[in-house]
Amino acid sequence: MLLRKKEEFDAGKFWKDYEDKVGEKVLAKSLGRYLGGWDEYSEELWGLAIATSGGFRFHHFPHEGWLMAISRITTGGEAPREKTFFIPREKIILPELIIEKRWWKKLLAPAAPVLRVRYSRPDGTEAQVQVETDRQASETLEALRKVIAG
Repeated sequence: MLLRKKEEFDAGKFWKDYEDKVGEKVLAKSLGRYLGGWDEYSEELWGLAIATSGGFRFHHFPHEGWLMAISRITTGGEAPREKTFFIPREKIILPELIIEKRWWKKLLAPAAPVLRVRYSRPDGTEAQVQVETDRQASETLEALRKVIAG
């Protein structure tokens, strides 16, 4: 068996390919954990919170450790699938970043910032998605604000 050297990851190429795939310019992104608010997904998912020229995207890339892969293969289960959702800019009502400001709460129970995106569903009702994010979320928030401002 011939071992090949691992290919280096090219972030620039990845984002260029992603923009080509979705047909929109990526303005900002942050790592996040989807907490809820999108009817199709009830479980927490790790992925990327992405502000694009067209709106807000959350993209969960499937992953599977070798132990899970062996278990899945032996039991006949399905491989993990990519999960994503998109809120067009004209449907976004208000993006906001929730950051705990009380020093004692930050000390006792440190919490990551939560990016909350309030949006209008196709039936006209209002909903909100929440994504616990990393510290780059402020860039994602600002990009979303610019997108919805026009």
